[in-house]
Amino acid sequence: MKVIVGQGSCGVATGAKKTADEFEHQIKEKGLNIFVDKTGCIGTCYLEPIVDVYDDEGKITRYVRVQPDMVSEIVDKHLINGEIATNLEISEVDKEFISKQKRIVLRNCGLINPEKIEEYIAVGGYEATRKVITSMTQDEVIEEIKVSGLRGRGGAGFPTWFKWNAAKQSPGKEKYIVCNADEGDPGAFMDRSVLEGDPHTLIEGMIIGGFAIGASEGVIYVRAEYPLAIHRLELAMEQARKNGFLGKNLFGTDFSFDLRIKAGAGAFVCGEETALIASLEGERGMPRLKPPFPAQKGYWQKPTNINNVETYANIAWIILNGGSAFGAMGTEKSKGTKVFALAGKIKKGGLIEVPMGLSLREIIYGIGEGIKNDKEFKAVQMGGPSGGCIPVELIDTLVDYEHITKTGAIVGSGGMIVMDESTCMVDMARYFLDFTRKESCGKCNYYRIGTKRMLEILERITQGKGKDGDIELLEELAIKIKEGSLCGLGQTAPNPVLTTLKYFRNEYEDHIYNKKCTAKSCKALLKFTITDKCVGCTLCAKKCPVNAIKGELKGKHVIDQDLCIQCGKCEESCKFNAIERD
Repeated sequence: MKVIVGQGSCGVATGAKKTADEFEHQIKEKGLNIFVDKTGCIGTCYLEPIVDVYDDEGKITRYVRVQPDMVSEIVDKHLINGEIATNLEISEVDKEFISKQKRIVLRNCGLINPEKIEEYIAVGGYEATRKVITSMTQDEVIEEIKVSGLRGRGGAGFPTWFKWNAAKQSPGKEKYIVCNADEGDPGAFMDRSVLEGDPHTLIEGMIIGGFAIGASEGVIYVRAEYPLAIHRLELAMEQARKNGFLGKNLFGTDFSFDLRIKAGAGAFVCGEETALIASLEGERGMPRLKPPFPAQKGYWQKPTNINNVETYANIAWIILNGGSAFGAMGTEKSKGTKVFALAGKIKKGGLIEVPMGLSLREIIYGIGEGIKNDKEFKAVQMGGPSGGCIPVELIDTLVDYEHITKTGAIVGSGGMIVMDESTCMVDMARYFLDFTRKESCGKCNYYRIGTKRMLEILERITQGKGKDGDIELLEELAIKIKEGSLCGLGQTAPNPVLTTLKYFRNEYEDHIYNKKCTAKSCKALLKFTITDKCVGCTLCAKKCPVNAIKGELKGKHVIDQDLCIQCGKCEESCKFNAIERD
């Protein structure tokens, strides 16, 4: 018997390390011969901390939301008496969160210890590397990837085999393979979870990619805000070297390959491949014009292939199972599976992996179980700041590159931020534009200045100061920014504004002409009133920073609208739901 505690960043943030320490303390105190181990995130982030108890036959009993004060119940009931603590066990409904998925990239996450290479080897790890290096040619590897139909999982979905082949065919003996693990989109945590939960699958994919293009050195560019991911990557690379999977003359051949990590400073623009290369070279992360493409002149002006974590994490599975097996999943032009991070106003937030071609409805309601507090679904932001909002009337849109692009959004790296009826779409556009404006490298006038002007208009609208012509000016600026920006980040920065204007134009018009926030979210446009539910507890009056609330103890209170600054402190403090917003 053994106890496994999920210790990805999401688990640690909810107290998993303390839970694991309590298990070790009680097991030692009670003299039990039971081992406590760790694993990464299995994807059900909303259930953390998660504890799996394995019996001697390997059967798993999963406990969820296990805090340190619950450990004694599991130890006494299950570990000592062999009885399942049913009140802490995962429900049948929550089990479906995993069972409805098809996991390739996440196949080992939450099941193996990411800090022990022997556990990765036990599930077939590095067999694909052995097969490629000892029995396949470069062209055969690239052909297998071509048959799979794998497209880059980091953004636009460019065919992986094509990039590999271009780098292979570029002249020169010195070539590089790079992993973009920067992952700067708000609400995205796909790459981080793979790095924390199964780092060897990335390493193996990069070794195979290096062999295919003729590179002997690889670099993993990962943001410094991911300390746990970096720690586990460093440990995995060290173990891979000791076991002969990295270094000189792999498997007794003349192929040598090694990896190193570059910790990025967290600039969103460094997710763009030419800016990433500049950062790797010690320069300021700023994009450059293409062509030449990195496959011709990349890192140190040498042929370079760049893919993201999820793309590489598919490679070993494809080599072992065949490109046709991967290509049998998904749609005609979007093959295989895709990892998505469900976040926002959704009941079951976490990481999922599903075949391409499912509908948004199947993902949001079938796997994510719908909207928190059973509110109405309003929209989902896909593709991060470079993507767009997809409204409720398009909830049956198929999730693949072609169908999502038609809506004005993009699949991107896989972030899905779900919004309900209380979300103001104008403010949502303002939030994403504020992000991209701050993250601009400053090289392009249109991106640097244009997004600033757009943001000023959006801020004015959400503050009730919008005016006639603002919508048309936003559209004009958006088109010019898309046409005049140098890199893909600038060209896509206006997308959240354009899609919200397309699908939620009425909200912009309400803000500008009626001075109303349709979602009752923008505080500057709200009017707070006290209803007959008021019991006169005086708490709201005490919390009001401008003394705008008057009334006697145990009597109904009134808000002086001339003094009210719409801060919302009264609504936050009221325990009787007696404050309404209009």
